[in-house]
Formats: sequence, structure tokens, C-alpha cells
Amino acid sequence: MTKRLRHWTRRGLSLGCGAIVAGLLAACESPQVSLAPSSVNSRYTDAQPALSANGRFLAFVSNRNGSHDIFMYDLQERRFLQLSGLNRPDAIAESPSLTNTGRYLAYAIANRSRGAIVVYDRITQGSQVVYQADLGGIRRPKISPEGRYIVFESGRRGQWDIETLDRGPAIELDLLDGQTPGTSVSFP
Repeated sequence: MTKRLRHWTRRGLSLGCGAIVAGLLAACESPQVSLAPSSVNSRYTDAQPALSANGRFLAFVSNRNGSHDIFMYDLQERRFLQLSGLNRPDAIAESPSLTNTGRYLAYAIANRSRGAIVVYDRITQGSQVVYQADLGGIRRPKISPEGRYIVFESGRRGQWDIETLDRGPAIELDLLDGQTPGTSVSFP
């Protein structure tokens, strides 16, 4: 390779690398996100969104308070809801799932290497452990729109399997206006 060719090769690589670095830096700039206290997004990690069937409520996981907590946001009124007793300092909450109107919130918690599925009732502001894992992990619970059934992934057999929970016929269902038990709502 001639001296002149080496010079132009190095110069071309230098310019190309500079352009790539400039492009990467431009791609790393964060978009303008409103960080108002009533804003969904924050400067912290906000992830795992779940939407109620009526589209009004959003549940998600965030570390904006210094721990891995679940937050619920009213998209219509643009404000956070107070969920007394939902987040515990000794457990990591994840994978929220909402029913029709967001009355029931199912989520997974990890506590001292044990996992559990918990259902929070916004009306009573109480939590109920509906499944406790003795072996393996659990993840990604999804609650049915009316709140009776929950599906999740279980690792108790040493592999990920899908399990179903029936909370029973005695629970008060979370039905949309005009919906009767055992029916689904059709949309135009």
C-alpha cells in the first residue's frame, strides 16, 4: 500500500468514525419528556405498562421513589391514584395487570427468593395473596377483564409453564356498564 493510499484510508476511517460517533450521540439524546409531578413519565425507569379494559387507568412499575413500586394513573383526570398498602418495602412488585375498570390489580412480588401473585382491590384498598410459589419463580400474571381468572408463568417444574387460577364465583366481578356476568361486551 502506498504512503498516499494509507493517508487517505486513515483520513476516511477517521471521518467515518467521527460521523458514526456523532450519530450515536445524537441518537442518545432523550426526547423532551414532561417531568411534572402529575406526568406519567419521569427521569427514572417507568416500565411494564398495563391498561384497564375501559382505557381509563394505567398501571406500571417505576423506581421513581427509590424502590421498585407499582403506580396507577388516571388517564382521564391526568393524576396518580393513591393505592394504600399496595407497595411494600420488603418486596419487589412487577408485572401489573388490570381488570375492566381497574378495580382489581394483579401483580407478582418477589420477597426473599419466594414469589407470589397478589390481587389488590381499589375499592377495599386491600391486598390478597392468591398464589404463593414454594419452588421456582412466577412471573407475568394477567387477570381476566372481570377479575375472576388469573394466568401466569410458573417455574416450579424447572421450566416455564402456564398456570391458571380461578378466584371463585363468590368474588364481586368488575363489570363494565351494561355488562352482565358471563357475557362479553361487544364494541361497534
